[in-house]
Amino acid sequence: MPDALAVQRRFSATQLSLDFPALAQRVNGHRLVYLDNAATTQKPQCVIDEVARCYIECCGNVHRGGHALGARASTAYEAARTTVQRFIHAAAPEEVVFTSGCTAAINLVAHAWGDENVGLDDELLVSSLEHHSNLLPWQQLCARRGARLRLIPLDERGELHLDTYAEWLGPRTKLVAVAHVSNAIGTQNPIPELVRLAHRVGARVLVDGAQAVSRQPVDVRELGCDFYAFSGHKLYGPFGIGVLYARRELLEQMPPFLTGGGMVDRVEPERSTFAGLPQRFEAGTPNLAGAMGLARAINYLEEVGLDGVMSHDRDLLVHARAALGQVAGVRLIGNPSRALGVVSFVMDEVHPHDIATILDQSGIAVRAGHHCAQPLMQHFGAPATVRASFALYNTRADVDALVSGLARVHEVFGV
Repeated sequence: MPDALAVQRRFSATQLSLDFPALAQRVNGHRLVYLDNAATTQKPQCVIDEVARCYIECCGNVHRGGHALGARASTAYEAARTTVQRFIHAAAPEEVVFTSGCTAAINLVAHAWGDENVGLDDELLVSSLEHHSNLLPWQQLCARRGARLRLIPLDERGELHLDTYAEWLGPRTKLVAVAHVSNAIGTQNPIPELVRLAHRVGARVLVDGAQAVSRQPVDVRELGCDFYAFSGHKLYGPFGIGVLYARRELLEQMPPFLTGGGMVDRVEPERSTFAGLPQRFEAGTPNLAGAMGLARAINYLEEVGLDGVMSHDRDLLVHARAALGQVAGVRLIGNPSRALGVVSFVMDEVHPHDIATILDQSGIAVRAGHHCAQPLMQHFGAPATVRASFALYNTRADVDALVSGLARVHEVFGV
């Protein structure tokens, strides 16, 4: 555990922003105001340095080769797994599977667990908040197995109808899939309560934690979930690396999803036996640079202090909702009572893509579109929104720049 954990620095988003070299650049002649963190976060210099160190000092294939570089690679890779285990409070490193991202982790479960455990007329419950990555794999599983998919409805605030959820749970329910935090409107779901109700009927629960792990402490054992998935690139780490947490007893029952090198024990012409956990689910050459970069990003976040990050995030969200609410023609989408990191809005008579284009001319990066959450957009009757999403390096001044940028939108479109 990093020494800096013992003496956490006083939280200062302005000071922390200096750790991120990308934020020093100018875009269209203006200071970069980066508010697209739900899509991907910028990377601190220490993560960039760690990825470079991988290719300079440790460029060998993990768990292969008896030379020094191979040994360094294997040691660094397994150390990264232990870092992730500690970060999410998994019971053992074997419960941490490295994947190419959150999407790959969810698909792994849909195939390796789903094809073995979901059958004709079974039911899967998925929230209407979900990113398509936590919806499409379950649609495909239901199509393969003849099961039924039900979308848990939302109220006018953008929160799950818990009474309906509890009513729908039953003996045919095999899985509940739900985001920890919505990528589109920031709803923070009550995961322990959802898990408790699902487990009462014997259903498993998968949580998409892609938007949560960078904004709040996560303890998978306290949450009680069976599976937890997230990506490194939304956690200040590199692209192309992700994590699936799964309880050991479930992983032991699951067949491999991908096969090939590195995940076998013994191969004969007509049959093979597979490696133990977690290597059984990590076929092919591992993404060592991604794993090392992810571990360094986690250490950085721990040095900063997640409690401070979460408090700062909530402050920015309150400030943003209040400030945007004063802008003529702006309508906020969703008003969840518990939210983190994300605010979405539309503006009278101006398409979200046009708003994003005008803002970009002033160096302000936001996201416009359906945010890979079309059922949620349909619920609110908004085909697209503008989304501003926050990170530890954002400040109230960034929010104020966004509001000033919307004044420019008024000028350009005469609304």
